[in-house]
Amino acid sequence: MKKIFFIALASAVAFNAAAQTKPKTTTAKKAVPIKKAVTSTAAKPVIFKNKLDSASYAFGLAMGGNLKSGGLTGLNYDLLNKGLKDAFNKDAKPLMDEQASQMAINGLFESLAGVREAKEKEKFGPAIKEGQDFLAQNKTKPGIKTTASGLQYEVLTEGTGAQPKTSDKVTVHYKGTLLNGFEFDSSYKRNEPTSFGLNQVIPGWTEGVALMKEGGKYRFFIPYQLAYGARGAGQDIPPYSTLIFEVELIKVGDKEQ
Repeated sequence: MKKIFFIALASAVAFNAAAQTKPKTTTAKKAVPIKKAVTSTAAKPVIFKNKLDSASYAFGLAMGGNLKSGGLTGLNYDLLNKGLKDAFNKDAKPLMDEQASQMAINGLFESLAGVREAKEKEKFGPAIKEGQDFLAQNKTKPGIKTTASGLQYEVLTEGTGAQPKTSDKVTVHYKGTLLNGFEFDSSYKRNEPTSFGLNQVIPGWTEGVALMKEGGKYRFFIPYQLAYGARGAGQDIPPYSTLIFEVELIKVGDKEQ
């Protein structure tokens, strides 16, 4: 709106300046005809006459902002306007029922998500391939077991105590590294184990720790799908990272008990 206002203001100033400039007299035998100035219609600034006007514009901004943040770059504004009018007009017959409308919206955003994911995978292709190649080679090593989900693990020390369910709270010591050896977290360095609900962590942890018993220590090799996926985690864990964790299960149940 500010841009429209300034364009209109600049046009008005230019027009007034041209109107106030008088042509110079000339001694030439033939008078030179002065072309009539061509004025352009400048966009008028939008004026909100009442609360409904300002709120209507605000609704448009809010809707557009939300849709843009979801990945849309534009809409068929004629059909958008028709949909709005049909929703308010009790005599109108909408072109879609509620179910078809929801399917259309879901279909559009699913296609956008697919495009976005394809672009991200192309961008992080080397990291994805590195993880896939590592896991393919790692599973052939002695002592490495692979679950149906793709989680790989190695038993460093077999436990003898209670085995947790995915709904249990557990207390563990652990350290996590990237494939290049960078250690991004360690409870050992903090010199204090941590407790959490087993269903409140990444899928690779939920599945892996549920295989353990108290007193056990495992090494997990977690593909990105079972870790932090396309999001990554903070600055230390890039998107599509395959992770390695060493986990020691200290206790099943509340830490206080």
